[in-house]
Amino acid sequence: MSVDKDTVRKIGRLARIHVPEESQEQIAGELNHILSWVEQLGEVDTSDVEPLASVTGHNLPMRADRVTDGEKADDVLKNAPQSASGFFVVPKVVE
Repeated sequence: MSVDKDTVRKIGRLARIHVPEESQEQIAGELNHILSWVEQLGEVDTSDVEPLASVTGHNLPMRADRVTDGEKADDVLKNAPQSASGFFVVPKVVE
């Protein structure tokens, strides 16, 4: 895959960042360099490598899968500047 100035301009628009015209060629070169490095990773033979779920090899303790409200509503509402009936009170933003 090759990135050109038009692609950089499109990525910038999608990311909603301003990319100056004079920087687009340089950024395209940098992105092409990154993509070529990622393509090199595809050349590595990983057929004998087992999938890794954890680098430590430890299993995490399992807990019961049950739905709760966290049982900390009062503690959470202590942080609210204003609350009513167990909910945060926020200023109206839509007229």
